[in-house]
Order: sequence, then C-alpha cells, then structure tokens
Amino acid sequence: MDNISVTTDHLFSGRPQDTRGRLPKELRTYDLLDQLCIPYERLDHSAAFTIEDCHGADRLLGIDICKNLFLRNAQKTSFYLLMMPGDKKFRTALLSRQIGSARLSFGEPQYMEEFLDITPGSLSVLGLMNDTQGRVRLLIDEDVIKGREFIGCHPCVNTSSLKIQTRDILEKFLPHVEHPYTLVRL
Repeated sequence: MDNISVTTDHLFSGRPQDTRGRLPKELRTYDLLDQLCIPYERLDHSAAFTIEDCHGADRLLGIDICKNLFLRNAQKTSFYLLMMPGDKKFRTALLSRQIGSARLSFGEPQYMEEFLDITPGSLSVLGLMNDTQGRVRLLIDEDVIKGREFIGCHPCVNTSSLKIQTRDILEKFLPHVEHPYTLVRL
C-alpha cells in the first residue's frame, strides 16, 4: 500500500461486526447510513491524515477518494466543506468569487470539531450529520459528481474508508441531514 497500512485487503459490506475500539461518532455514522438504507463498502486501515495517505485505500475500493477541505471566511462567520477530486488543485480566489466570499482561509480544527464532530484528517461529507445548526455550507466541485457512480469518504474517523453511491449521498443523505449543496467549478 502507499502510505497507509491496510489491516486486510478485504472489503466489508456494511458496519463492522465487532465494534470494540470504535469511536461512538463512527458507529453513529453507520447507524445513520443503515437507517437511510444506504449500502456501502468499508475498508479498515491505519490512520490516513492526507489525501496522499488514501491512495492505497482508493485503489482497493476502486474509486477516487474525495479531497475535503474545511474553509472559513476572514470574519469566521461562514464555514464551508469543499469536496473536490483528490488530484485537483485548490484555488482560493476562484472559489471565493463563485460563492461571493471576499477571502477564504482554512478553518481551524476547533471549529471543525465543534460543528462536525470531526478532527483533522477525518473530514468527510458524512460529518454534516453532526451539524444540526447548519453552520457549514457544503460546496461540491462538479467533477466529484459528474460521471462518478461512487464517492469515497471517511465515516467521521480516518481509520476506515467507505465507498458509497453518489446518488445516495445526494438524494438520501444530504436531504436527511438538511444540507443542500452548491455546485462549484474549480
């Protein structure tokens, strides 16, 4: 594997049978996916902190894992989760113009944890289930959903990666957690 150690090259369907050592936020993620009847494949691995760390997992899952960025405006009053292809460069000025924000910076870890119950390295669209106050606006680069049947993401922890149908995220998960998305072009 590239930069992560995969505990097995076996993909699992659904939640882990043995939940010992799993964090409650991870188990809540599986509970919600099951409640919404969203099937997923799971790969367990050592902690992956960057998109580069995920390259081995994405090959085993047969997908491209999304790069997720937690952003904020200069006043720290607007927060964003940006999903984009892992191989694409992030251009702050281009995104700022599209969403009408003067200047974007990376959001501090304390806001990520407060709003999404996620720590750096675990950022995922699935963390929006924890944003019950709607503090984080979801931005999705058009290339993430254009022609891609599956999305790869973490279940709110960076020791597992999931393969989920794109339409299930867009049509079931996001409406349930009451987070519409804004399509952007980077």
